[in-house]
Amino acid sequence: MEFHQERSRNRNRFNRVVIIGAGMVGATYAYALQISGLVSEIVIIDLNEERLLGEIMDLNHGVSFVRPVIIRAGGYEDCRDADLVVITAGAAQKVGETRLDLVHRNVAIFKEIIPQIVASDTHAPLLIATNPVDVMTYVTLKLSGLPKDKVIGSGTVLDTARFRYLLSEHCQISPVNVHAYILGEHGDSEVPIWSLANIAGLRFAEYCPVCGKNCGPMAKEKIFEEVKNSAYKIIKGKGATYYAIGLGLVKITESILRNEYGVLTVSSLLEGEYGLDDVCLSVPTVVARDGVKKRVLLTLSPEEEEKLQNSANVIKQVLQEIKL
Repeated sequence: MEFHQERSRNRNRFNRVVIIGAGMVGATYAYALQISGLVSEIVIIDLNEERLLGEIMDLNHGVSFVRPVIIRAGGYEDCRDADLVVITAGAAQKVGETRLDLVHRNVAIFKEIIPQIVASDTHAPLLIATNPVDVMTYVTLKLSGLPKDKVIGSGTVLDTARFRYLLSEHCQISPVNVHAYILGEHGDSEVPIWSLANIAGLRFAEYCPVCGKNCGPMAKEKIFEEVKNSAYKIIKGKGATYYAIGLGLVKITESILRNEYGVLTVSSLLEGEYGLDDVCLSVPTVVARDGVKKRVLLTLSPEEEEKLQNSANVIKQVLQEIKL
């Protein structure tokens, strides 16, 4: 009974989300959030006033087609009474760049942004979408001084969605019946958790023999390589990724604002979980109104544990190069 009372608390209150960054990811997230009907007010902040006002105008021209919502330009003072602050601002990944190549440019940007958020005296969780997201989540935590469970990165929510989609296409099963995770870095060292992948209630290893397609190990490797390289292909094709991550951010927003206690592969600070410490990366995490509630500890295969350790080491090596 207490759990249900906790989940229902504040569900019907006025909700304000502040988005910092009116680029492709920020604008697409705002559009998806507008359609979702989750919030009463969307405030967007950006240094490029012309771009910002253009996005605000375009979004407002559609308000008669959705549930009532105020969409306006704002300033960091609006973070004070926000229910969630989402940071999408930063340098965009270019063709040929990895997410980790963006580190120094985006750390410099966050050194300008984070102090202004903190100065607003906000009590809202911070949701980070800027790449490299695991590094930027850690940077935000250190620059802000906020409690560790108040700072969340979008992590491998998108990678996990790609993984489930590609498995559903390969197995010819609806994505809603596919349960599988990508853990670790949102990047090249990410880890597919094949040992726990589940198709319609069957572990992947059990499903394959009854499927009848007679796929070998190469099929699994091909699926994962496509997951890992999806962003590079999209960036090469159209310059940036923004639709799916926009929807992913709405999913995280929903779990926070509706106090859903949803399990999502977001990035947050680990302190001993999976034998990892002082690093932000993605593991299954219970997300609710106040941010991270707890992390779900899965029983991984020895190979998956080793790869997760490697993923953490990749992030830590990058953090050593940053002066905070």
